[in-house]
Amino acid sequence: MLASSLLHGGAYSPPTFPPLRSASAFRRMLPHGRRAYRRLFLPPRSLSARRAHVKASKVCDVSEHMEEESPSASQKFSVQIPVGDRYILVETGHIGRQTSASVTVTDGETIVYTSVCLADVPSEPSDFFPMSVHYQERLSAAGRTSGGFFKREGRAKDHEVLICRLIDRPLRPTMPKGFYHETQILSWVFSYDGIHSPDCLAVTAAGIAVALSEVPNTKTIAGVRIGLVGNKFVVNPTTKEMELSELDLIIAGTESSILMIEGYCNFLTEEKLLQAVEIGHVAVQKICRKVEALVQKCGKMKMIDAIKLPPPELYRHVEDIAGEELVKILQIRNKIPRRKALSSLEEKVIDILTENGYVSKDQLTASVEGLIDICDEEDEDEVIVSDGEVDEGDIHIKPIPRKLIPLFSEVDVKIVFKEITSKFLRKRIVEGGKRSDGRTPSEIRTINSQCGLLPRAHGSALFTRGETQSLAVVTLGNERMAQRIDSLVDTDESKRFYLQYSFPPSCVGEVGRIGAPNRREIGHGMLAERALEPILPSEDDFPYTVRVESTITESNGSSSMASVCGGCLALLDAGVPLKCSVSGIAMGLVLDTKEFGGDGTPLILSDISGSEDASGDMDLKVAGNENGITAFQMDIKTAGITLPVMEKALLQAKDGRSHVLYEMSKCSPPPSGKLSKYAPLIHVMKVKPNKVNLIIGSGGKKVKSIIEETGVEAIETQDDGIIKITARDLSSLEKSKAIISSLTMVPTVGDIYRDCEIKSIAPYGVFVEIALGREGLCHISELTSECLAKAEDVFKVGDRLDLKLIEVNEKGQLRLSHRALLSDSSPKVNGSQKQTRSLSDDGSVKTTSKRASTKGESTEKKAEESMDSIAGKMSSRKVASQKKIISTPDKAKELLKGLARPVNPILNKEKERKSNTKAVSGITSARDEIN
Repeated sequence: MLASSLLHGGAYSPPTFPPLRSASAFRRMLPHGRRAYRRLFLPPRSLSARRAHVKASKVCDVSEHMEEESPSASQKFSVQIPVGDRYILVETGHIGRQTSASVTVTDGETIVYTSVCLADVPSEPSDFFPMSVHYQERLSAAGRTSGGFFKREGRAKDHEVLICRLIDRPLRPTMPKGFYHETQILSWVFSYDGIHSPDCLAVTAAGIAVALSEVPNTKTIAGVRIGLVGNKFVVNPTTKEMELSELDLIIAGTESSILMIEGYCNFLTEEKLLQAVEIGHVAVQKICRKVEALVQKCGKMKMIDAIKLPPPELYRHVEDIAGEELVKILQIRNKIPRRKALSSLEEKVIDILTENGYVSKDQLTASVEGLIDICDEEDEDEVIVSDGEVDEGDIHIKPIPRKLIPLFSEVDVKIVFKEITSKFLRKRIVEGGKRSDGRTPSEIRTINSQCGLLPRAHGSALFTRGETQSLAVVTLGNERMAQRIDSLVDTDESKRFYLQYSFPPSCVGEVGRIGAPNRREIGHGMLAERALEPILPSEDDFPYTVRVESTITESNGSSSMASVCGGCLALLDAGVPLKCSVSGIAMGLVLDTKEFGGDGTPLILSDISGSEDASGDMDLKVAGNENGITAFQMDIKTAGITLPVMEKALLQAKDGRSHVLYEMSKCSPPPSGKLSKYAPLIHVMKVKPNKVNLIIGSGGKKVKSIIEETGVEAIETQDDGIIKITARDLSSLEKSKAIISSLTMVPTVGDIYRDCEIKSIAPYGVFVEIALGREGLCHISELTSECLAKAEDVFKVGDRLDLKLIEVNEKGQLRLSHRALLSDSSPKVNGSQKQTRSLSDDGSVKTTSKRASTKGESTEKKAEESMDSIAGKMSSRKVASQKKIISTPDKAKELLKGLARPVNPILNKEKERKSNTKAVSGITSARDEIN
């Protein structure tokens, strides 16, 4: 109680002792509380003590009864905290009263519930705090259920995993070393209004719950989101405001410092980013002050007595044993030899301090001095025997006084060895100005990159920076390859660009589990994805779905930033028209340099390695180009950093990004910059929205038939009239384009369609296909100028006709006429022209002007020229009659059938015979006249 009141700035009050029914509750009592509890509630040993215990137990029974009936046991505490332009409501003591602490945070109608629980028994000591975070978005919060077979929420989605990391990263630096009670933080979204995002609320709720619990954390944390809408920063913007925002920044920290930053933007400058961080930190400070007041009212005692640290003298012993060798090992440049040497040295230190025992240098010096004194005394009392014989009884063996230090536990030795290694590494960097691999603080490792390694992939690149290597592969596809998102915030949406990051154990030379991606892989993949997203072309310019796979084949620091660089090169190799190139770099920090011989100024490290990441105070990843930032992420391992330190780190990171971009431009072989021959072809068409159903057909039959007929991979339709055709070759793509153009064409009354095939015959007319997939009716009255009893008497399926569109009814059905063209088949003046409609590639009707002539007229002209050559000079009347007779032989009738039929197509055999006789006699008389 004293520690809790002093920790939160309150006054000390005497402890009260409620009847504790569990061992866990007893262990949480402070030492003086334990003695009082033992005196009041545990069975005493002596008779007098037992009598006193009976009296005390009666008092306790009364107090227990009073406490159960007291309404304060379920008392609810609440506080309103200003955040941005509104208030959030924090409530505790009402839900989850058996937890160590639980809170509900409400913003609008979005409610997040968070609980904190601790294990009763501490786990085995380790070098990390045993804390787990679980965040879940209940779809019932928005009145929905899962769209799949399983209606129960199961494995955490990627979006939920990312929020778990947002909660974990700022909390972990505030936890004290030596606290080994397993801590579990559970967070659920119970209500979502679609306006106020729950992710930043979950960070704040977790910080408040931990502050109210028994976890002995050092400071209260809170988190907020900052957006940039119309050149104005907004704290905790709504979802509609975020659609217009150029910045998505989540910042978490304490009242005095910043602990975690993660954000994405569209090439925001360092100055703008610092302004956003400053505004966000001010909002965090306001929340922390209000939470501190709430903790003083209803916060629980902190389990400070449960903290167990290694013995202080163990640090000195480990330095004595391993100090000199550590200095040499830390100068080894390559990671694997250095790691093996450190592992061997650690085993040596563990053997000495846990099994064999160790004599410190001070004790060894004292022992040597004692040995010299003893030898001098023995020399004075030595008895010399003349015959060389020595009586065994005269020899006295006196042991040398050797005082061994007590043996330590193996876990404590490992923890101390790791801290000593970190201390020596930081000291080498600060004092010598050189890092493990010999670089200066701002120097970047050697960079090599090459593209086109994988011949069958659509795009590939291998990016190597020092001992970190990323193999990036790009795959292009249609909309079916897009990643669907089914979360509380993004309902049934899909991503046309996504990056998947994998970190196999082989990349660090180890053996480990291979399976589903862990939280680290999901987080690093999202960071690289959001860094590359601003440079991608729009869907109108590049209608492909893009997938990037980054496999880390070698790792020694900043593999996520290597994924950014390798992914950018692979996209260029795949022919994706990027707006520009981006790169990424990871920055480190040694905050307190005075401790290691420096002047106290924080030391910023560029392009940190794995050991510098583990031993340093900061890991700041920044991606972008020379003009701005696209993604950034910062984790702090100490109490936090200030804005001046962050500003210095961002400016140094800008220089580093420029250097990496310059080295990427030297890529050999360079990116191809064009689509691979193995990549699919995608053609986008725009039709009228009301024509989309014609392409789909009943139950999708039409679109399936087009796919089967043309051999394309897929045809995707949208309600707005956008049609995407995906094909592997150009010929199938052109076939499908022609079919869709025919289906979606817009017929206009007066259009003429040539050489159209009769598809079916009905008693009332014929159905003619004027375009692929489009049919119209030519009524029996419109077939000829004379009456027909049945259409099938003259026409059959497969015959071809020239038709004119005379009507389009309300249902879109087409009425055609062949008779209308028969009247146009008479001779026209040479200057007369008529319009013919044809289809263009986009499905529109193109009008062209042609001379008004038919195939029948052309045939007549040829026959006329033939007669002139045979008959020579004849009278105009004779020639005219001969023209009329010769224009109707059987061959000409077959040629003209379906194109320009005679006025009376129904001829019996007798008439046919007479016309042939007249034709022959006409030709004979003409020959006689010439002779």
